[in-house]
Amino acid sequence: MTCRVLKLARQPYYRWRANPITEGELVEAYRANALFDAHHDDLEFGYRYLAEEGRDAGESMADRTARRICTDNKWWSMFGKKRGKNGKTRATGARRSRRARLHRR
Repeated sequence: MTCRVLKLARQPYYRWRANPITEGELVEAYRANALFDAHHDDLEFGYRYLAEEGRDAGESMADRTARRICTDNKWWSMFGKKRGKNGKTRATGARRSRRARLHRR
Protein backbone atom coordinates (compact mmCIF):
# COMPACT_ATOMS: atom_id res chain seq x y z
CA MET A 1 0.00 0.00 0.00
CA THR A 2 2.73 2.49 0.97
CA CYS A 3 4.76 1.87 -2.19
CA ARG A 4 1.69 2.37 -4.37
CA VAL A 5 0.74 5.66 -2.68
CA LEU A 6 4.28 7.06 -2.81
CA LYS A 7 4.82 5.67 -6.32
CA LEU A 8 7.92 3.71 -5.35
CA ALA A 9 9.09 0.42 -6.77
CA ARG A 10 8.77 -2.32 -4.17
CA GLN A 11 12.11 -4.07 -4.63
CA PRO A 12 14.41 -1.05 -4.01
CA TYR A 13 12.22 0.05 -1.11
CA TYR A 14 12.50 -3.27 0.70
CA ARG A 15 16.22 -3.47 -0.10
CA TRP A 16 16.67 -0.04 1.51
CA ARG A 17 14.46 -1.03 4.44
CA ALA A 18 16.62 -4.08 5.15
CA ASN A 19 19.79 -1.92 5.32
CA PRO A 20 18.92 1.81 5.52
CA ILE A 21 22.45 3.05 6.33
CA THR A 22 25.11 2.17 3.79
CA GLU A 23 28.73 1.41 4.62
CA GLY A 24 29.87 4.61 2.86
CA GLU A 25 27.51 6.77 4.90
CA LEU A 26 28.74 5.17 8.11
CA VAL A 27 32.41 5.75 7.20
CA GLU A 28 31.67 9.37 6.30
CA ALA A 29 29.88 9.87 9.62
CA TYR A 30 32.93 8.60 11.53
CA ARG A 31 35.19 10.87 9.49
CA ALA A 32 32.93 13.86 10.09
CA ASN A 33 32.92 13.09 13.80
CA ALA A 34 36.73 13.03 13.91
CA LEU A 35 36.91 16.30 11.94
CA PHE A 36 34.32 17.94 14.20
CA ASP A 37 36.24 16.96 17.32
CA ALA A 38 39.43 18.46 15.86
CA HIS A 39 37.58 21.60 14.70
CA HIS A 40 35.96 22.06 18.10
CA ASP A 41 39.39 21.95 19.78
CA ASP A 42 41.10 24.38 17.37
CA LEU A 43 38.76 26.75 15.49
CA GLU A 44 41.58 28.60 13.73
CA PHE A 45 42.90 25.67 11.68
CA GLY A 46 41.77 24.79 8.16
CA TYR A 47 40.77 21.52 6.55
CA ARG A 48 44.33 20.30 5.96
CA TYR A 49 45.15 20.41 9.65
CA LEU A 50 41.76 18.88 10.47
CA ALA A 51 42.44 16.05 8.01
CA GLU A 52 45.76 15.41 9.72
CA GLU A 53 44.08 15.36 13.13
CA GLY A 54 41.43 13.00 11.76
CA ARG A 55 44.14 10.65 10.51
CA ASP A 56 45.79 10.76 13.93
CA ALA A 57 42.42 9.80 15.44
CA GLY A 58 42.34 6.71 13.21
CA GLU A 59 40.08 7.83 10.34
CA SER A 60 42.06 7.67 7.10
CA MET A 61 40.98 10.17 4.45
CA ALA A 62 42.37 12.35 1.72
CA ASP A 63 42.60 16.12 2.10
CA ARG A 64 39.93 16.51 -0.60
CA THR A 65 37.54 14.34 1.40
CA ALA A 66 38.18 16.41 4.52
CA ARG A 67 37.61 19.61 2.54
CA ARG A 68 34.31 18.32 1.16
CA ILE A 69 33.05 17.25 4.59
CA CYS A 70 34.10 20.56 6.16
CA THR A 71 32.47 22.55 3.34
CA ASP A 72 29.23 20.56 3.52
CA ASN A 73 28.99 21.15 7.27
CA LYS A 74 30.21 24.79 7.04
CA TRP A 75 33.19 24.26 9.33
CA TRP A 76 35.45 27.12 8.29
CA SER A 77 38.78 28.22 9.65
CA MET A 78 38.55 31.28 11.84
CA PHE A 79 40.81 33.08 9.37
CA GLY A 80 39.51 31.51 6.15
CA LYS A 81 36.44 33.53 5.24
CA LYS A 82 36.49 37.22 4.39
CA ARG A 83 34.11 39.27 6.48
CA GLY A 84 32.37 42.54 5.79
CA LYS A 85 32.62 45.72 7.85
CA ASN A 86 29.89 44.73 10.29
CA GLY A 87 31.01 41.11 10.80
CA LYS A 88 28.63 39.50 8.34
CA THR A 89 29.82 37.40 5.42
CA ARG A 90 30.20 39.03 2.05
CA ALA A 91 27.25 39.00 -0.33
CA THR A 92 27.31 36.12 -2.79
CA GLY A 93 25.28 34.93 -5.73
CA ALA A 94 21.74 36.27 -5.91
CA ARG A 95 22.28 38.92 -3.25
CA ARG A 96 25.24 40.37 -5.13
CA SER A 97 23.37 40.49 -8.45
CA ARG A 98 20.30 42.01 -6.77
CA ARG A 99 22.47 44.69 -5.18
CA ALA A 100 24.07 45.41 -8.57
CA ARG A 101 20.63 45.80 -10.19
CA LEU A 102 19.48 48.20 -7.49
CA HIS A 103 22.54 50.40 -7.90
CA ARG A 104 22.21 50.57 -11.69
CA ARG A 105 18.91 52.42 -11.48
